[in-house]
Amino acid sequence: MRGVFGFLAKRTWLLGIALAFAIAGPARSQDGPKAFKICKNQTYALCALASCFVFDKVSYCKCDVKQGDSISLPLKYDGQDVCSVNAAGAANGTMVSTFSPPPAAIEPHGDKALYTCPAGTSNGAYAQCDGGICFRATAGQTFPGFDRPLTRDEIICSCPITTADPSTAKTGYQIAGPYPCQTSFFQYCGSATANAKTGSTIYVGAPTGSARHLTRALTGTEPPFNECRMPPTSSPPPAP
Repeated sequence: MRGVFGFLAKRTWLLGIALAFAIAGPARSQDGPKAFKICKNQTYALCALASCFVFDKVSYCKCDVKQGDSISLPLKYDGQDVCSVNAAGAANGTMVSTFSPPPAAIEPHGDKALYTCPAGTSNGAYAQCDGGICFRATAGQTFPGFDRPLTRDEIICSCPITTADPSTAKTGYQIAGPYPCQTSFFQYCGSATANAKTGSTIYVGAPTGSARHLTRALTGTEPPFNECRMPPTSSPPPAP
């Protein structure tokens, strides 16, 4: 696994660049947009709807273990990529977080929704889990920051934290929350609630529209996601 952690610090920046190309409509190949890699028929971690516990400026996210096709940045290093690293994890006790459309956020039966945090006002922190390294030994165990033990189909993934800056943001971001929409959940768009302090709870997020575009790149279709938008008269709480 030498060298794996060298690319983790870069993936947040790379994800933003790759998604910008995806949203603009990149060139396609048989495996989807060239900026991404499809991992076929693997066991992987799905963190799209995850909540995360912050400890010493790192987020630890409770993700779901899935089987099938998923999509991610290639994250190439030393002749390896995200798919080969994930495949090797079956023997060494790790797994990689990649993306597939989460059924719990899709109409009409999903009980989760994508909450859009506007670019101009949101200064909250969120976890970006694409390529996150996950630890198989955590399945079925207790973990700091979570009230109940994980099930056998849940796993903890370590993901970098992004803190939004409304003074430079060109687009907002989306995090997953309860559905039907709850206005109070938009507090997680603001740093007063969602921040990188030890003990904080944050949610996995990505630039607005990422779920739709990655789903289309993976499956060729765009399912109707439940979405919640901040009321015009509301804004995230200010930074403390």
